[in-house]
Amino acid sequence: MTQIRFGSSLTYIVNQPTVFLFKIVAGWTPHQKVENESLTFDPLIEPETCQVGHDGNRIHRVVVQPCELNVNYQATVELTYAKDDPSSVQECPVAELPAEALVYMNPSRYCESDLLARFAIEEFGSLAQGYVRVQAICDWVYDHLDYTPGSTNTMTTAADVLLQRTGVCRDFAHLAIALCRGIGIPARYLSGYAANLQPPDFHGFMEAFLGDQWYLFDPTRLSSTDGLVRIGVGRDAADVAFATLTGSATLINKDVWANFCLPVHDGDPSSAISTA
Repeated sequence: MTQIRFGSSLTYIVNQPTVFLFKIVAGWTPHQKVENESLTFDPLIEPETCQVGHDGNRIHRVVVQPCELNVNYQATVELTYAKDDPSSVQECPVAELPAEALVYMNPSRYCESDLLARFAIEEFGSLAQGYVRVQAICDWVYDHLDYTPGSTNTMTTAADVLLQRTGVCRDFAHLAIALCRGIGIPARYLSGYAANLQPPDFHGFMEAFLGDQWYLFDPTRLSSTDGLVRIGVGRDAADVAFATLTGSATLINKDVWANFCLPVHDGDPSSAISTA
């Protein structure tokens, strides 16, 4: 078991009546238990909690009048991920994939797996199948991209990143996801918190469907996989942005943090971590 304490603070200048959809609270899963959770708004606003999508992403909707809006969230999670021998984790034949995984085979806004399929097949198609092949894709992304804050924007896609060879966490995840889908492996984007991440921020990572369950990967290597706290899951970052709004508001401050509650955590860092 791993315990992580984490949180975030957001400040907006709201210029006109605005509807916010916040995706900053940790998700509940069989392997992620949320404790001591607090979400507050200043001025005081009662949010509407929405469970969205098959995976139950928690979204908080608020309607805000012109003001300075402060949003504060903190919680502790207990992570009890199952850990497998990577060499024993095989790929699931496409004909046997469960319905929930099929949507994560398709191209999406930021993960153009159809455009990158030929490259993916040429580069990774002949590798031994299974967890080791997904890890090889993540290793390739890590080896061929420079992690450069500010080098990309909300319009940057996996194909863009492959050409420019630089990006941030979401770009690393998008490219790895697109390459996995390009060779027939379902893959999806996760937003979350990462323990001891430098620089501190919301983090983007990924899962691939192998065997009969989902496995965690972080192509940036900026945090150990057993230090990743899930907020939400989607086809790509467009599905799980930390905030979307209808109206007019400007983000003027964002603070994000996450730390292990204990200095020692369990297990072999090379283990395959399953999340289903």
